[in-house]
Amino acid sequence: MMREIPILDALVPSLLLVFLLSIVIQVILDRIMGRLGVYRHVWHPPLFRLCLFICTFGALGLVVLR
Repeated sequence: MMREIPILDALVPSLLLVFLLSIVIQVILDRIMGRLGVYRHVWHPPLFRLCLFICTFGALGLVVLR
């Protein structure tokens, strides 16, 4: 895997793109779980959202680094 990706003559770390993709996935999952009422059953919704983001970012990072 490439460590840097050239975007507009600037070298950007490849994990930045994974980070942005995980933000998009997090927003989609957040809306779905909000409509389904999952957050009513969670003790601390902001902490749950953060943990979900970290798990998503970690999983995507492992997939890309393979």
